[in-house]
Amino acid sequence: MIVAEKQSLTTQTQTALANNRFDHFGDLMPDGRLTEPSATPQYRLREAIMLSRKLGRQLTETEMAQFVIK
Repeated sequence: MIVAEKQSLTTQTQTALANNRFDHFGDLMPDGRLTEPSATPQYRLREAIMLSRKLGRQLTETEMAQFVIK
């Protein structure tokens, strides 16, 4: 019985610690990002994939350039 009570108390403590950390999750990220900005271009991939399927082939680099997020 003592072991069960000790495990229950440990679980309660862990849950309380997790809740405390959860409340302060974004404190170290003032701009809201979870990762560093990418040095490579970002693309609107959903639109590029739809065009690729419509054409039935891969897009060329010049076709992909129209989907770069500026």
